[in-house]
Amino acid sequence: MSMVETITEKLEAALKPESLEVINESHLHAGHAGSPGTGESHFRVKITSADFAGKSRLAMHQAVNKALKDELSGRIHALAIEAKAS
Repeated sequence: MSMVETITEKLEAALKPESLEVINESHLHAGHAGSPGTGESHFRVKITSADFAGKSRLAMHQAVNKALKDELSGRIHALAIEAKAS
C-alpha cells in the first residue's frame, strides 16, 4: 500500500472527513537534507471534518498528527496540514 493510501485510510477512519486530499510532494524535496529519497516522505493534507468544529487550528493539527503518529515517527519526513471544520 502506498503512503498516500495509508494516510487516506487512517485519516478517514479517525476523523471521518467530508473532504480529504492527500498530495505527495516528495518530488519537490528530492536531494534536500533529511529527505530519505524514497519518493514517499513529504506530504500535504487538505482535510475538512465536522470533528474539527469549535477546535483551534492547533487542535486540528494535533488530531491529524495523532492519527498518523506511527507514520510520522518513521516514513514521513514532513507533513503540511490544511485543516478546517465543516
